[in-house]
Amino acid sequence: MPERFPVSRIATPILCIVLAVTAIMLGSVAVQAGELRDLLWQTNADGDDIHIYDIETGERLRRLAVGANPHGIATTPQSDIVFVSLERNGQSSGELLWIDKASFEITARLEVGPEPHAIAITDDGRWVFVPCRDGHYWVVDTERREVVDRIRTGGRPHNTTVSPDGLVLLSPMGEPERATLVDPRDGHKVVGEIPFSASLRPPAVAPSLGLLFQHVDGLNGFEVADISHRENIARITHATGLGVPIRPASLGFLGFAGLSRCHGLAVRPGDEEVWSVCGAHATIHSTAAPGFPERATIDLPGKGYWLTFSPDGRHAFIALSDRSEVAMVDATSKDIIRILKAGQRPKRNLVIPTDLAARQARSAASTDRRSFASIMMKHIDP
Repeated sequence: MPERFPVSRIATPILCIVLAVTAIMLGSVAVQAGELRDLLWQTNADGDDIHIYDIETGERLRRLAVGANPHGIATTPQSDIVFVSLERNGQSSGELLWIDKASFEITARLEVGPEPHAIAITDDGRWVFVPCRDGHYWVVDTERREVVDRIRTGGRPHNTTVSPDGLVLLSPMGEPERATLVDPRDGHKVVGEIPFSASLRPPAVAPSLGLLFQHVDGLNGFEVADISHRENIARITHATGLGVPIRPASLGFLGFAGLSRCHGLAVRPGDEEVWSVCGAHATIHSTAAPGFPERATIDLPGKGYWLTFSPDGRHAFIALSDRSEVAMVDATSKDIIRILKAGQRPKRNLVIPTDLAARQARSAASTDRRSFASIMMKHIDP
């Protein structure tokens, strides 16, 4: 006689499968219907975490523990991944992380050189350039998840950005006093250099103008270069002083607020303004050559150390490293409209449009998979 199975042993697993498939299908619908929301990702350089905020409400959605000393952060609009570098100060190597943009889950880790700083990713999402404290920029293939090249610039590799023609601009601190241009489409070949007057700090690019704005040590302001001609064309000084310049120039200026220097530069979307954060001030200049006239100054409640914009250019976010806060600024009125509490010594930040419905669907799908597995195990004979 054929063996008979209780209905529950057959129906329950089938029902679970149906429910799981239905949940996945509903999740797919939610993903398609989801609206993009701008989320601020704020790294905390003296801690082990990234804080993620909904900029419309100011709510902190997540404290994402990632590992020691998160520093650089980069992504592309088309990518599902956010890349983060971990300095891991005092250790022989750092790390590059792959973080799912919607679920906030770390999906991969790769060991790179010592104390990696501000990374950049090419527009096609294929290559991440990682500045490390061994005199090299490490090139990572994001698909193969491996280091494929090391480009020596000398000095202390510190900052990285991408030019409008697809070249990667490497801005090391120290003796080179020049930005190195690399073509990722031609075997990561060095194709040019742009000279500056001193050791380099943060850069910023105005894509439609082909201009590179560059902070340098010892200057309360910035220098400007024409990328296509590889030429330094202007040196701009802010009207609001920081104090007395001191030596070495990397220490900045000594004023009533103590030591200050310029360390935060970004071009507002639309390429009409460049914002320069120096000490407890953010100074806004026009991007119009040749004079790049100053338009406004914002007094900050602490020392600014980095800034970024929302993609629509309505808001700026300035990390206040000495106060463990982030100032949210109305970029039109130039008023500070909100102070966000951050972690230990916030530095690099980035606003990333995210489909919150997709995030919720992925989280639900993950929960459904775990629940499905748990239920199925209960119906498997020991």
